[in-house]
Amino acid sequence: MLHRFYARVMALAASRNAAWWLALIAFAEASFFPIPPDALLVPMALAKPRSAWRFAAICTAGSVAGGALGYLIGYAVFDQVARPILNLYGYGPAFATFQAKFQEYGLWIILIKGLTPIPYKIVTISAGAARFDFALFMMASVLTRGARFFLVATLLHFFGDAVRVFIEKRLTLVTSAVAFGVVGGFVVLKLI
Repeated sequence: MLHRFYARVMALAASRNAAWWLALIAFAEASFFPIPPDALLVPMALAKPRSAWRFAAICTAGSVAGGALGYLIGYAVFDQVARPILNLYGYGPAFATFQAKFQEYGLWIILIKGLTPIPYKIVTISAGAARFDFALFMMASVLTRGARFFLVATLLHFFGDAVRVFIEKRLTLVTSAVAFGVVGGFVVLKLI
């Protein structure tokens, strides 16, 4: 079953509409969607290694645009949805402390967490909720998301065939490692 899914993703990655899907998934993941764009970026770069950097640019642009929507969600909807719940449970003062900390350390939070497998939507919505400077948020998003996706693309451009062969031979190991990375990202997020 895993090998059939892998073959379907590889076929989608090689299709002529793959770039649009990549942009859409990157946009959605940065604001509300649970699946990271790497799920499509990696097979696309494996299917067409010469286009890896173009795919990274598409992924970066989609993710940064989606980050702006995530920021807007945190900025505009947070007060109507989350703040009443926080106040109901007496966490209003704790949120005020969070906002102050995000103002002080927000740039570092955006830069560090934007490079990790921790879902970027958490950062984007938090930045909006904390009223972090939007221009600085966007610049940090371009830097960190671009670095992340271009690093993946560069590795796949130069080592794509070896990576593809490794993935195809050890698909269960690779998917287990990715799942472990995602769970580990959530654990790190809880600890921070």
